[in-house]
Amino acid sequence: MPLRLDIKRKLAQRSERVKSADLHPTEPWILSSLYSGSVCIWNYQTQTMVKSFEVTELPVRSAKFIARKQWVVAGADDMFIRVYNYNTMDKVKVFEAHTDYIRCVAVHPTQPFVLSSSDDMLIKLWDWDKGWACTHIFEGHSHYVMQVTFNPKDTNTFASASLDRTIKIWSIGSPDPNFTLDGHSKGVNCVDYFTGGDRPFLITGSDDQTAKVWDYQTKSCVQTLEGHAHNVSAVCFHPELPIIITGSEDGTVRLWHSTTYRLENTLNYGLERVWALGYMKGSRRIVIGYDEGTIMIKIGREVPVASMDNSGKIIWAKHNEIQTVNIKTVGAGNEIADGERLPLAVKELGSCDLYPQNLRHNPNGRFVVVCGDGEYIIYTALAWRNRSFGSALEFAWSSDGEYAVRESTSRIKIYSKNFQERKSIRPTFSVERVFGGVLLAMCTNDFICFYDWADCRLIRRIDVNVKNLYWADSGDLVTVASDTSFYILKYNRDVVSSHLDGGGSVGEEGVEDAFELLHEINERIRTGLWVGDCFIYNNSSSRLNYCVGGEVTTLFHLDRPMYLLGYLANQSRVYLIDKQFNVVGYTLLLSLIEYKTLVLRGDFDRANDILPSIPKEQYDSVAHFLESRGMLEEALEIATDSNYRFDLAVQLGRVDDAKAIALEVQSESKWKQLGELAISTGKLEMAEECLLHALDLSGLLLLYSSIGDAEGITKLASMAKEQGKNNVAFLCLFMLGKLEECLQLLIER
Repeated sequence: MPLRLDIKRKLAQRSERVKSADLHPTEPWILSSLYSGSVCIWNYQTQTMVKSFEVTELPVRSAKFIARKQWVVAGADDMFIRVYNYNTMDKVKVFEAHTDYIRCVAVHPTQPFVLSSSDDMLIKLWDWDKGWACTHIFEGHSHYVMQVTFNPKDTNTFASASLDRTIKIWSIGSPDPNFTLDGHSKGVNCVDYFTGGDRPFLITGSDDQTAKVWDYQTKSCVQTLEGHAHNVSAVCFHPELPIIITGSEDGTVRLWHSTTYRLENTLNYGLERVWALGYMKGSRRIVIGYDEGTIMIKIGREVPVASMDNSGKIIWAKHNEIQTVNIKTVGAGNEIADGERLPLAVKELGSCDLYPQNLRHNPNGRFVVVCGDGEYIIYTALAWRNRSFGSALEFAWSSDGEYAVRESTSRIKIYSKNFQERKSIRPTFSVERVFGGVLLAMCTNDFICFYDWADCRLIRRIDVNVKNLYWADSGDLVTVASDTSFYILKYNRDVVSSHLDGGGSVGEEGVEDAFELLHEINERIRTGLWVGDCFIYNNSSSRLNYCVGGEVTTLFHLDRPMYLLGYLANQSRVYLIDKQFNVVGYTLLLSLIEYKTLVLRGDFDRANDILPSIPKEQYDSVAHFLESRGMLEEALEIATDSNYRFDLAVQLGRVDDAKAIALEVQSESKWKQLGELAISTGKLEMAEECLLHALDLSGLLLLYSSIGDAEGITKLASMAKEQGKNNVAFLCLFMLGKLEECLQLLIER
């Protein structure tokens, strides 16, 4: 079965012919060297050119980042190597390196070395710590040396590809090749090493229109990849996926499975001949250089293949290697702050026969299913022993340990807890996705159908494009996530049971009252899980939120894409993982969730019993929740922040409480706000006191003139003069009939 590869184009930039492409390890940059003689740096996030170096008037056939020095090194047809600082644009070094065109430069991953290969049939090693001195020359090829590359597993060795039809393996310290690989019928254009840990492979591409995979330990050809209609000009092993990528002068890029060598996909972006491929370890991005520009694609989703059981044991897959960590090993003595990476001890659990694209514990945590390559394998979680396997495009656990597999768009099989096939279903529609849980869900791109696990009877059809489904442990609540929003539904189990047991008919739509829509939230979910009646999720804006009763609260703002693993109630912490397999935790109090849930159910007595177990610093969060439910009186009793309590008291019209808070805070704006409230409620004495505290002379003028308080106006005139509020002072004097003083005030101004 084929790999399901999600390929997205992330950048398309037209330019002169691109001869090499490289990715920066930390910046979102692509380095392209052009046949026109320039080198460009593109930002693939902003889709703009960051820098451009006019190197020479002749083709620049190779350029690489040296990120640890903030340099770019480029080799051109004028036989010179040039080094630039990509921040300052300064030229660091220029030197003549060869006596013919320079075909390739390669940077050592740790040492201060650069390799160069040329049409002069030589390979040279340059040491920038020694002033870019040539420390070694490697002779042996009898034609142009098209490419050199360091072995990532043994950086003292490197491989070279030549038009003399051979590939040679060299050691840095020896001028003669260690051995030669011979098998292509025409010149060899490109070579790349396999970066994974298990196979000593390299791949080559040739003018004979094939790519060959070699075992450099047995010095034999393992596989020949045939299919291109012209010279193969660029090859690479994908650094993260089991994929070989080949580019050709026929204009296509072909993706092959690196284990089965089956052709998985063919890409053609219509930019004429392919000349270069660029990649970076740890990234799924691939850069393709063409006659007419640069394309960057992203293959697959950068989601860590990981699962956590209810006790805090995490199992994850790195390529085919299976590893495990236990959150409980981080002792209570280690104070880990929210969002801080957990110092977990990683243990090797075993390996997997297929390439894992999905991994999930069953509900009780005893078994783990791994899916990928169109197959599934169920392992024991502790010893990693194979218990069952089969064909599956998708796999779904039921809430009690049964499972369903989607073998195709037209066949679903259900298995018992004992791994025995129990039922085979052929739906009347094309099934694109399946989800497990309390009910078995089958989806098309337009609707979702829920079935009971026992008899596969239709429970309900809902017209929505579903991306994911999350069931609460109780089985009464379910979140249906779409591309733009999510819906929280209540599953009316009793209604369904009575309808089916009573022999009620089930039409194409299912049982009408099976589900009840409780809430719709306009947010896109990345991952989610239920804790009781609380739904925790992180969204596309990198916020970690939880939703109780339709009210969404933001717990934390995440600084990078994260994926929820689970919640440990005994620690009151929710755990997430990033694509580098770093695990972090955030505090989410179970007592807080229980309190909010009980309030929603109207069980205020039990809610008040739980309240003392909630830390005082969370009381304002509780008060905000109560306010959102319209329970202002209760919110005022619980709130601790003076500003918030004042606002609640004003909303409730509780003038005396608001005054007591204002005396504590002593804020002019709050006294003014309270004065307006006192006037509106007819408490004129309190209004006067508040306006005096607020030094609101205009408000006092309005108050005194409204009630005809001449004594108050006289006092106000004096205050206004002292504070330089001459307009207010003039009006006070004018109302008192003191025209001489009015005239004097005008003269003084």
